[in-house]
Amino acid sequence: MTETKENRIKHSIMVMSGKGGVGKTTVAVNLGLGLALYGKEVGILDADITGPNVPKMLNIEDATLTGDEDQTIHPVELPVGSDSGIKVVSMAFVIGKDSPVVWRGPLKMQALKQFIETVTWGDLDYMLVDLPPGTSDEPLSIAQLLRPDGTIIVTTPQDLALLDARKAIDMSRALGIPVLGIVENMSGFTCPKCGGTIDLFKVGGGMKAAEELKVPFLGKIEIDPAICETGDSGMPFILNVQSKNAEAFDGIVRKIMAHYEGERGEPEPSRE
Repeated sequence: MTETKENRIKHSIMVMSGKGGVGKTTVAVNLGLGLALYGKEVGILDADITGPNVPKMLNIEDATLTGDEDQTIHPVELPVGSDSGIKVVSMAFVIGKDSPVVWRGPLKMQALKQFIETVTWGDLDYMLVDLPPGTSDEPLSIAQLLRPDGTIIVTTPQDLALLDARKAIDMSRALGIPVLGIVENMSGFTCPKCGGTIDLFKVGGGMKAAEELKVPFLGKIEIDPAICETGDSGMPFILNVQSKNAEAFDGIVRKIMAHYEGERGEPEPSRE
């Protein structure tokens, strides 16, 4: 647990990848929504300072952070279900959606420190940290400041992506942070006409890597154009209860809850 005078966070999880382009933010956002649909209070820290995409995926790009005279910052709050929600902090709220962040490392680290120490997160069941790709400054700073109790590694089935996923796992272990498991994204494609499965980027690499590295395999998410469309529209795919991928991701959410709480429940109805 991460606890300060204002914030009590039961579980903090870093969502990592060894390389970019594997859908890490998609996993982080849908995991957050999935947990909220089970009635959990969730915070999402968009720690990708130079490429903050979480607000876009949640359709809150035009929101801004507010603060008090004591220099505390209030996160943007998004209701989910009947009595739960998500709190979000992102650099995109500070600089605007079209402005680049041309900062060196120390400035990025200072921003992350502010987001963790001066934001009024309040009581959270889960804090999810959407990290930038790689294994450099940001993961190290988050680990020191937030003391996370788990990491989720996102990969695709290609050998190169799996090679970098192994580096992320090794880094997490070196920092003493338990690896909750691997999510294999872009795992096969179901043809909408014939119903057959096409392995565009191979398949099963994430499970094989999990077995070799002795970490849990959380599940796989197929390639689906709807994932891109719903992410761009601000209604992530887990809110579509008819989606095969939504069902698959719900299974991942349940595994996370079972790991921490030993519980499995029924999600609340999703927002319209």
